[in-house]
Amino acid sequence: MRFNQTLFTPLGLLLLTTGLAVAQSPAQNTPRTAPIMSRWEKQLTPENAWREYPRPQMVRKQWQNLNGMWDYAITAKTAPQPTDFSGQILVPFSVESTVSKVNKSLTADQRLWYRRTVSVPADWAGQRVLLHFGAVDYECSLWVNGGLVGSHTGGLDAFSFDITDYLKDGQNQLVLGVLDPTSTGEQPRGKQLMNPNGIWYTPVSGIWQTVWMEPVPKQTYIEEVKLTPELDSGRVRVDVLLDKPANNYTTAIRLTAMDGNRTVATTLVRAGRTGYLSVKNPKLWSPDSPFLYDFKAELVTVTDPFGDTPRNKRPRQDDALNKAFAGATVTGNPLDVVTGYFAMRKIATGKGPVANQPVLLLNNKFVFQNGPLDQGWWPGSLLTPPSDDAMAFEIDFLKKSGFNMLRKHIKVEPDRYYYLCDKMGMLVWQDMPSGFLEGQNEAPGDQTEPIRRSKAKEQFELELRRMMNRLHNHPSIVTWVVHNEGWGQYDNKRLADWVKALDPSRTVNASSGWNDLGAGDFYDIHTYEPEPNAPAPKTDRVVVIGEFGGIGWPVQGHLWNPEMRNWGYQTYQSADEVLKAYQKKYAKIVEYYQKQALSAAVYTQTTDVEGEVNGLLTYDREVIKIPIETLKKIHAPLFK
Repeated sequence: MRFNQTLFTPLGLLLLTTGLAVAQSPAQNTPRTAPIMSRWEKQLTPENAWREYPRPQMVRKQWQNLNGMWDYAITAKTAPQPTDFSGQILVPFSVESTVSKVNKSLTADQRLWYRRTVSVPADWAGQRVLLHFGAVDYECSLWVNGGLVGSHTGGLDAFSFDITDYLKDGQNQLVLGVLDPTSTGEQPRGKQLMNPNGIWYTPVSGIWQTVWMEPVPKQTYIEEVKLTPELDSGRVRVDVLLDKPANNYTTAIRLTAMDGNRTVATTLVRAGRTGYLSVKNPKLWSPDSPFLYDFKAELVTVTDPFGDTPRNKRPRQDDALNKAFAGATVTGNPLDVVTGYFAMRKIATGKGPVANQPVLLLNNKFVFQNGPLDQGWWPGSLLTPPSDDAMAFEIDFLKKSGFNMLRKHIKVEPDRYYYLCDKMGMLVWQDMPSGFLEGQNEAPGDQTEPIRRSKAKEQFELELRRMMNRLHNHPSIVTWVVHNEGWGQYDNKRLADWVKALDPSRTVNASSGWNDLGAGDFYDIHTYEPEPNAPAPKTDRVVVIGEFGGIGWPVQGHLWNPEMRNWGYQTYQSADEVLKAYQKKYAKIVEYYQKQALSAAVYTQTTDVEGEVNGLLTYDREVIKIPIETLKKIHAPLFK
């Protein structure tokens, strides 16, 4: 997102679009207590906060939810672990959020502490215990019963600790210490700013996604499952990874695909090897028909399929190994079982209706991708959505309004968000959250990219890869967006090629807006003029409008701060004016789609966010600014 240059002075534009005026400031005003909240935030209690299973694509039956009230304290970062705590915080909501019941800031020279006790269920005896964190912003260390278990750096990704060796009978004390430099550091942080203003928002520090425990088998267990549909060959590739290699011929993985209660494919594969499930006459996943196959992976013991044959005489080729293990005999009960789902869908680029202009293809057909810029912020809970119902409401609103895609902007959501997109049928462009300091960003028209320190690049690429790995199985995610508008952009072509090599099953948007270096699958422009401009044709890439729109309407009674300047790229004061402006903009999008094979357009934005009032919904999600049926009618020509 950027500010329209006609609305601000050149200096003001530079400061607002890059955050240079405030990015290094260590101070922050006390976070604003939310003057408005969504209905779901108002319903939050310690008993109902995020109770659903947090990892829908890799489910085990036994688990324990640790969300709820924890003790908290804020100290100097140099201070020892406190013995006295200040009060209680509602996990999994950040310390700055209103719904956390703390609503305090955390500065770079402070440490946030959490404490609670847990007991391990008796029927977990004889198993190992994993403690999972959905996300903690930004650096944290964990102590269990006074012993340092480990540390983690990265505010976007889920991580786990094996706490088995630190546990005792009865009550166990967990203590988590957290540091967060927010905008005084150059780590990936999205749109968080110590002094929020304009397009930059209230910081989020500490635990901001679900905390939970689960037991796993003591000897070995399934740690990761990677599912990649290969539509053209009618199969899904399955990689099941154990916590340690199995160097034998008796440990195997049984894979099963189900359509309801009907088994459509099953096979056995040696542990540590890739398996394939062939799906005959597959039901294709699309926004119009989001069909999901159920999936099960079982860690099993088999009779050695090669009998007494010496190891040096056994086949080495995958085909021979797979054939032998597919016919092996399973003995006893499975050692570990996880369930999930997958979809048969393909995203690619190819020929379209205009000669020499490639287009985006879904399941080998040109499908226009119409979506909003979706930032995922909430007035009372900030980056943490308040509930499943709240997320489903938004996705349902967008689908009914004639959107089949959303661009998840500079944020990574909890796994359950993408599960809902998978289930409800919503394509997702997933941005990598940016991070940068003054001088590490570009302005429109720059010819070269700023250089970055090695350790900053290493952290960005580590978190980018973690994001891709964690979200790989979600069929709704069709595009990775590497950089946005030059924010901390570096090595753009190298990174786009790297992302494509890591995941050739999706398209790559190397740079959304501003300075295009010819990388990736997209040529993407941002155009906030009253009538959006058209991207220039490209013979080697699809053309998209990665951001446009931004029609502002400050709806009284639903503003984050009525005293501030509540802005849009163009701002109006009535529903009629907003509708006319919207129709005018979408008339051009339809024209570009019909005449120039425009592949996608991203309207700014789903909801108002803090001082931005250019949402289709108000920040509290209570007012729909343009009726759903009207939106659907305006968008309808894009799907003919």
